[in-house]
Amino acid sequence: MELPEFADLMTTVAESLRQSDDLDGTLALITASVVETIAGVTHASISVTSKNGTIQTLAPTDEVAHLADQTQYELHEGPCVEAALNAELVQVDELGSDSRWPQYGPRAAELGLRSQLSFQFRAEPNVRGALNLYADEPAAFGPEDRYIGAMFANCVAVLLGWNRQGVSLSRALESRGQIGTAVGILMERYRLDQHRAFAFLVRSSQTENVKLREVAAAIVTQTAAKAA
Repeated sequence: MELPEFADLMTTVAESLRQSDDLDGTLALITASVVETIAGVTHASISVTSKNGTIQTLAPTDEVAHLADQTQYELHEGPCVEAALNAELVQVDELGSDSRWPQYGPRAAELGLRSQLSFQFRAEPNVRGALNLYADEPAAFGPEDRYIGAMFANCVAVLLGWNRQGVSLSRALESRGQIGTAVGILMERYRLDQHRAFAFLVRSSQTENVKLREVAAAIVTQTAAKAA
């Protein structure tokens, strides 16, 4: 991506941060923007820790990112778990053979993932998590990618800090299932892959100035009505 295009994209993200009443939509814009901006990234997600110690995923760009996150949570190992709980930055250049992740690495390779980069973020007073970048090629991330990824992780921290009361965050966690259902409907209806279906939802939300969860809910409701 050329510098002017990147500047325009960051302006869009900044505007969304300022109008952050739609938390899930803005988080979705951030993860979609990461995939668009960093050449090697093919999937992205946000992991958020909860008070009871569990970790949940927000705004995955597709099912692969969601499955990779869930695998790490179940195994209690992997870059996104390490970043969310301990390290500020975790980079893996070859997931299938990295000795740090003996269980997760082979499972990630089965999903077609070769590289991963996870950034820790903190949003006071009690929100902590990781921005996760996945790549289908080995050694996909360089110094510039780490710099740009850190910028996006800081955007997540700012946004969740503004929503630190927890109401919007809880709503985003609840709405992700409906968003996933809407993505599936769009994939079948228009023969789209997951990336394009999710991007369609985000664009519709921005064009119509309607919250992402409301766009998803309308698609699900309309589909159910037609099937009745």
